[in-house]
Amino acid sequence: MCSAVKSNAWMLCPQCDLMIKLPDIPVGSRASCPRCHTTLTASWHEPRKRPTGYALAALFMLLLANLFPFVSMKVAGLTSQITLAQIPKVMVSEDYSSLATLFLLFVQAVPAFCMITIILLVNPIPLPVSLRVGLARILFRLRNWGMAEIFMAGVLVSFVKLMAYGEIGLETSFWPWVLFCLLQLRAFQCVDRRELWDRLLPQPALPHLPEAGISGLEQGLRSCPCCTAILPAEEPVCSRCGVTAHARRKHSLQWTLALLMTSVLIYIPANLMPIMVTETLGTAYPSNIMAGVILLWGEGSYPVALVIFIASIMVPSLKMVAIGWLCWDASGRGQRDSHRMHKIYEVVEFVGRWSMIDVFVIAVLSALVRMGQLMNVYPAWGAVLFAMVVIITMIAAMTFDPRLTWDRVRENNRKESRLDGN
Repeated sequence: MCSAVKSNAWMLCPQCDLMIKLPDIPVGSRASCPRCHTTLTASWHEPRKRPTGYALAALFMLLLANLFPFVSMKVAGLTSQITLAQIPKVMVSEDYSSLATLFLLFVQAVPAFCMITIILLVNPIPLPVSLRVGLARILFRLRNWGMAEIFMAGVLVSFVKLMAYGEIGLETSFWPWVLFCLLQLRAFQCVDRRELWDRLLPQPALPHLPEAGISGLEQGLRSCPCCTAILPAEEPVCSRCGVTAHARRKHSLQWTLALLMTSVLIYIPANLMPIMVTETLGTAYPSNIMAGVILLWGEGSYPVALVIFIASIMVPSLKMVAIGWLCWDASGRGQRDSHRMHKIYEVVEFVGRWSMIDVFVIAVLSALVRMGQLMNVYPAWGAVLFAMVVIITMIAAMTFDPRLTWDRVRENNRKESRLDGN
């Protein structure tokens, strides 16, 4: 068995499973996989002070953003003003508790929890080891579910939509919210997963000395998806973080395809049903996503119409096509261009949650546009279905194992070498 000191120098790429011997990384630099160019680990200057400062400042800005009015609207002498806390209240009052829950979770609760967890983990706070391990496991799983910056984009899109009807005012808590979005992103950037886990618990000893430049699976080794420890391929439970996993995600393609088909089935009614209802002088005007895009385009709001079209129609559609293509290639039927498929996978992972922008636009409009008999905006069931599509496609991308694409290349190279040998 190799010592734990030696194991710190080795890492399996989580995206392509290449065994890499890490060099000494200067402060301010990062190490990337030589094959798929995924960032493996980074060396930050002051790895405790930086994330702690950013996280504390983000939490303070979040507190300020919830204490004061957020935005206001003035139409024909009538003024409507909202706070962030009023947005879910309006949704609950309109019997859309599901949208209110999504807003509270993704926009406020998850980012706040992550900031608190970063402070607790990067500092030597006396906590039970089991609690610290549990928090670290949750932190990196929740990372992609924080959508504060997407909500901020939705607010800006809402402003452009509402400028045609009245005067929009930025209130006291708007600017703290902008700072919160930037600070919480920066706090996450300054936390390196590998360095954090090495500080919590030592890496388990390697079962044997690895060979760089070869797949971990070929050497009987696997990487823990949570703490990046290198383990024997047949060992299901990580001896460091306790996460149960396999050398490859079990039934990855089956789960991904099942979730993909579910999202396609929901996506059809989500586009046909109204996502919001605009009530003007007592007359209700329901509109779906495409109708909203056409209306904005007809009013001359070309940039906003393009943003909504790209985020709510083009991105979800192309994302579902891309996930299906990834599954097709990973099953051995594609052209086996692993580098191109890896780029597609990275794009799918990055853009998926941005489709929630339209849901947040509806949340802002529903809370702000409350003008009695003059004008009101209400959410509709299409928004709930569309949010479900975004969430399901995000989970589908998470269940897909990108290492399967690289495995097919290795299998084909073996077959070709056997043919050449014959």
